Amino acid sequence: MGEEGFWDDVENANKINQRIKTLTDKLDRYNRILKQSEDIAALMELAEEEEDESLIPEVKAEFEKLSQAVTSLKLETLLKGPYDQSNAVLSLHAGAGGTEAQDWVSMLYRMYTRYCEQAGFSVKVLDILDGDEAGIKSVTFEVDGENAYGYLKAEKGVHRLVRISPFDSSGRRHTSFASLDVTPIFDDDSNEIKIDPDDLRVDTYRSSGAGGQHVNKTSSAIRITHLPTGIVVQCQNERSQIQNRETAMRMLKGKLLEKQERERMEQMAEIKGEMKKIEWGSQIRSYVFQPYTMVKDHRTGVENGNIQSVMDGNLAEFINAFLVQS
Repeated sequence: MGEEGFWDDVENANKINQRIKTLTDKLDRYNRILKQSEDIAALMELAEEEEDESLIPEVKAEFEKLSQAVTSLKLETLLKGPYDQSNAVLSLHAGAGGTEAQDWVSMLYRMYTRYCEQAGFSVKVLDILDGDEAGIKSVTFEVDGENAYGYLKAEKGVHRLVRISPFDSSGRRHTSFASLDVTPIFDDDSNEIKIDPDDLRVDTYRSSGAGGQHVNKTSSAIRITHLPTGIVVQCQNERSQIQNRETAMRMLKGKLLEKQERERMEQMAEIKGEMKKIEWGSQIRSYVFQPYTMVKDHRTGVENGNIQSVMDGNLAEFINAFLVQS
């Protein structure tokens, strides 16, 4: 920062400042943990010297806080992947189950937005397709925040719902599926992936989402097809065609990188994860509402009987267990 001309490139200077803040915050957390441990040791020593058992509850409470802080910081050290610090693009798609599956997508979208709120991440919808009768057929949204991709990559896969369907007049139990895809997203000037403009087909269309008359009267939405791979990305959130194109290109870079990593590793675990057909037997997690309540992650074995808490975005135990196992 002290170099001459540092502030000439404001955009780059802001990126470096943000990186400094991230590192400073992490160092501050580490120092607070050291201070907490010293304070607890002093409190224990005082209790021993005074033979004062009344301090035991306070020591236990402070130790629990310390344990949580250490666990949180330790988990961050597991995020060593080259793209873990990146922002992420999440895409939810309804699978087998018709209207029930589309309603399931809307429930999952709410769950992930709640999780992001709790984690301090920001969420921006990029593309959405409403269901025929209810719910959402598909939704793509960007999540911005430190280590967003590192944490959310744990969630990619097929999610299974078991419940008595509110759309079934006979009150029968239904099983539905939805898939979640998670990719890292890069700045426009990222040199990770080179894209030949001749390899792209760009289509414009009218946005179907919110935005009023402007959205409905102009073909501002963008769909980009990468011809060599067949990868398709689209964005209709922004007000202008140029902005939508920029966002779509960032999404395409992430998907191309994902494909490149998958081929290099000769498996689908490092970046993409194993995306199977969206149907019975391929789920990473099951959410059972009836005849009992239980959320079970089939990769880690973690279970939680408080399904409403999970649907309200409390996913930390599932994500943490996946990171530790990985």
